[in-house]
Amino acid sequence: MRCKSFKVMAIALTAILCTSNIIVAATGDTHFHEKGKKASTFTIEERNKQKAALPFSDKRDFEEAKRGFIAAPQYKQIMAEKGHVAWDIGSYEWLLEGRDFDSIHPSLQRQAILNMEYGLYEVLPDKIYQVRGFDLANITFIKGKTGWIVFDPLTAKETAAAALKFINEQLGERPVVAVVYSHSHADHFGGVRGVVDEKDVTSGKVKVIAPVGFMEHAVSENVSAGNAMNRRLFYQYGVLLPRAPYGHVDQSIGKNTAAGNLGLIKPNVTIEKDIEELTVDGIKMVFQNTPGTEAPAEMNTYFPDMKAFWAAENITGTIHNIYTLRGALVRDALEWSKQINKALYLFGQETEVMFASHSWPRWGNERIQEVMRAQRDTYANLNNGVLHLANQGVTINEIHNEYEVPESLQQQWAARSYHGSVEHNSRAVVNRYLGYWDGNPTTLIPLSPEESAPLYVKMMGGSRKILREGKKLYNDGKYLYAQEILNKLVYAEPDNQKAKDLLADVFEQIGYQQESPSVRNSFLAAALELRSGIPGGASPKTAGPDVIRAMTTELWLDFLGIRLDSQRAGDKEFTINLITPDNKEEFIVELSNATLTNIEGYQSDAPDLTITIDRSDLEEVMMGAVTFDDQIKSGKAKLKGDRGAYDTLKSLLVQFELGFELMPGTGEKDITPEKKPFEQGDIGDSAGG
Repeated sequence: MRCKSFKVMAIALTAILCTSNIIVAATGDTHFHEKGKKASTFTIEERNKQKAALPFSDKRDFEEAKRGFIAAPQYKQIMAEKGHVAWDIGSYEWLLEGRDFDSIHPSLQRQAILNMEYGLYEVLPDKIYQVRGFDLANITFIKGKTGWIVFDPLTAKETAAAALKFINEQLGERPVVAVVYSHSHADHFGGVRGVVDEKDVTSGKVKVIAPVGFMEHAVSENVSAGNAMNRRLFYQYGVLLPRAPYGHVDQSIGKNTAAGNLGLIKPNVTIEKDIEELTVDGIKMVFQNTPGTEAPAEMNTYFPDMKAFWAAENITGTIHNIYTLRGALVRDALEWSKQINKALYLFGQETEVMFASHSWPRWGNERIQEVMRAQRDTYANLNNGVLHLANQGVTINEIHNEYEVPESLQQQWAARSYHGSVEHNSRAVVNRYLGYWDGNPTTLIPLSPEESAPLYVKMMGGSRKILREGKKLYNDGKYLYAQEILNKLVYAEPDNQKAKDLLADVFEQIGYQQESPSVRNSFLAAALELRSGIPGGASPKTAGPDVIRAMTTELWLDFLGIRLDSQRAGDKEFTINLITPDNKEEFIVELSNATLTNIEGYQSDAPDLTITIDRSDLEEVMMGAVTFDDQIKSGKAKLKGDRGAYDTLKSLLVQFELGFELMPGTGEKDITPEKKPFEQGDIGDSAGG
């Protein structure tokens, strides 16, 4: 068969799937995998129950999503500068066939169809416009006196440039006079070079406005565990799943993430105060900093002269992640609720249109307050309801089966958990307050699954008995019970393909039943890997020069400490003074006790080695454009003292491989291109929050 490309995840991944076991299906009749199963009678029955229980008669979201439509471009694909497809809304057009797909939760199918809106939309006549369906996020254009103020310029330069070109074609050419980054996730700043020239920002001709802490968090949030985050992203975002009814259908806040050039231009205006007013090109804006909500640096914006409220990613068409499955620090559901409440009483009492960086706007004050209250109460109830149960002894391993969203909220589409899920968000609240331990000493020092599984398999009577019972549970539709025993067998016997295939069948049905695409994708991606191994050809995509330049020297040194192989370091010791004259930074880098540490602003009186290199030349090393040895040979890096300290450090650094196993027996793959010793690896993809 011919190779089919799936190009997604702009910071971290350009995943290319090419394996003989996979057939991409654009309709619901043929599964993309030779071992794949259609929805079982039990899954169809569960789907029918959900369809009967949810308020499908409420069509307001569809009316609002289509409202203000101006035009859509003739093309469905946007090409990247390197020649591959950066964006392809057309790959999801099977969702518009008017069919019910048994393999998709009805609520998720509804959300997936809502996210198919594509083109230019008027939010407020002659004032506010959005281009939707060009990327995971929306790009918003505010019409100022002389030009456009752009809110959140998408993930990729190519998609942002296409959006700007399209709105100018439809409404008349206008320059971009300002860009606002609502928060520090990549799908909200990565396309900035598609709408402005950095020289105009540096000169002050164009304002780039961001919340306090933006630059720090745009880079630092996802460095330390970036490789692991990107591997887990294969599951949460279904990176290698075909776009089909049995595979990837949606990402809840948008279809997917564009795979073009990601950039970052440093803001020249920072919103420091909790509430701060600014007028740009005749447009008055009131900013509300909301740290600790959807992102560690985020802000809402109110336009008092228009009675328009920009909710950033704090209020969209879904309840978000308190814990994101790719990995990130657990968020504060109560603080999120409080910031929505603050916005409700600061701005929501008079707002006539509410729009955001994802999903669609809402019009009319009554409707806006309804949505704001629904999301405020959902986050608050998640926090309070979970802790109410935790204070009665319900543990982190029980809470997802005990906590329920109040029925009144379940009946509101704005309170449905697509991006998050009630199950993993409820566990996140317990983890935030009480940590991972459930209070049972058995779980304080547990065996690893590889060690405990053989014991379980032996006690259960061996693999044949488990397979027989697992098949019976599968046939009876008791999928969670089936996964409990089959998972043990797969860990005990990772080469047992019958066990892996049956567990994959179980995962598939559980995935079909999920409302949250993140949870759905995780089960379906695991099923794919259990059947065929990690699909070949997946390769990481570097973060790009803008992100590397934005990374602090301290953060780079911190990550070198993570990369250090402590076992090989043994009792080796050294002290290095690092000096970067062009930005006047100084560090002590010390290896002791098999640990690499650094401290800024100090120099050792008796270093083993002093390294002097301009930060601009160090960035070339961090980007992988040259090696550190190249900089030494050219004289750009000067070494004084014992070079052995440098050589020791270089020899102890490990480059992380992206293709490690998540499920046992799926086969590790070498899918990470070789990097230079001091080159910074890919940071975790923060697109989508």
